[in-house]
Amino acid sequence: MIAKPLLRTAASWLAIAAFAACATATEPGPSQTAASAADEAAAYVDAAEAELTERSEYEARIAWVYSTYINYDTEWLLQRADAEGTEARVRLASGAGRFADAELPPDTRRRVDKLRLSLTMPAPQTAGAAAQLAEISTRLSSTYSTGRIDYQGRQVALDELETLMGVERDPARLEEIWTKWHAVAAPMRDDYARMVEIANQGARDRGFENVGQMWLSNYDMPAAEMEAEVERLWGQLQPFYQQLHCFVRQRLNSRLGNAIVPLDQPIRADLLGNMWAQDWSTLMPLVRPANARPIYDTTQLLTRANYDAERMTRTAEAFYTSLGLAPLPDTFWDRSLLTRPRDRDVVCHASAWNLDSREDIRVKQCIQINAEHFQTIHHELGHNYYQRAYMNQPYLYQTGAHDGFHEAIGDFIALNITPQYLVDIGLLRRNQIPPASADISLLMEQALNKIAFLPFALTMDSTGA
Repeated sequence: MIAKPLLRTAASWLAIAAFAACATATEPGPSQTAASAADEAAAYVDAAEAELTERSEYEARIAWVYSTYINYDTEWLLQRADAEGTEARVRLASGAGRFADAELPPDTRRRVDKLRLSLTMPAPQTAGAAAQLAEISTRLSSTYSTGRIDYQGRQVALDELETLMGVERDPARLEEIWTKWHAVAAPMRDDYARMVEIANQGARDRGFENVGQMWLSNYDMPAAEMEAEVERLWGQLQPFYQQLHCFVRQRLNSRLGNAIVPLDQPIRADLLGNMWAQDWSTLMPLVRPANARPIYDTTQLLTRANYDAERMTRTAEAFYTSLGLAPLPDTFWDRSLLTRPRDRDVVCHASAWNLDSREDIRVKQCIQINAEHFQTIHHELGHNYYQRAYMNQPYLYQTGAHDGFHEAIGDFIALNITPQYLVDIGLLRRNQIPPASADISLLMEQALNKIAFLPFALTMDSTGA
């Protein structure tokens, strides 16, 4: 990630400067110029990687403490680390920009380009911009993570509300949960708008129209081509989504009536079983296709087998070791956060961490004993095992092949939670494996999970920075 410069980094910078001065003084010919640019670019990236390697652990450990113990002091530390890190990345990315059109060997070219695009939320180089961006983003994170609503006489946090959205069937209660939780976000509006404004200016300083174009440029193709490719793929799947939406709406209408689910209107978001209306799979009992055999309930299977958060995690680990991969290090079990602490606020959104770019890999997830979180922990360990697989690569290669690749690995692994897998781990008896005639139910559940997510994701990208 990002941290403070070291003496060896300063020495590398002096070497680069001296090399550049010699190269310009001798006025080399065209072939020498290309060679000099390649050597200078390689030296520049090597120095940048040395600095970023040191910064990454410093920043990651501060971010971990903040995420697992939110208070005034950890917010202060995170803001300072983020501001320093953003300033460093802006400086390094700007420096890499001078090699944007140089003729470079493939490896150097890729590392230069990755350095130029290494900022997720860029800040302008104007004084104080990075600090303001860090302050706003930390405040937004804390507001979101510590938000609670009054529900049925008690204060309820987001992770419990997520579960309630999936099991509650009373439309009035769903509307109350949805409305109250989304009201938590109202005070965040001005901060969010200012964050986008600052980041867009930072992206323009890097030569992009806005942050969205900068993000789209990170897929080994021009931003416009990536955007067109997304639209092409969505065009292929949109008819499927429209049919799914129509089917679900009809089933909800049959249960709840025209007043709540009109057949000529979009479905009310709070009725879709998910706080963001991005995963409809909890509606499966209501929308199972006619004559399709019911499938097992993974949540019930986990509960009956007395699973807890650690057992769910060790079961997920066993999936990876069954493929021949090494067990997780002991430090994973000592340092991960697998349940919500009772004595403090934390960021409960599930995430996988590699704090030292080596073996200090961890998961942070407020695990609840249900099918969704069982899938999620398999997904998160996919990140950890991928992180471990590339730990010996140069710093700029210690990431996914592109921004979507990490998530693709986790989702692919989660698809392997099949009936046979549940038999293999002892949750399901062999004679309970659904017959082929039940495949339609399994496919419907996947559609409610994955196809329903696509327009949500597309809308978030289309309305972003």
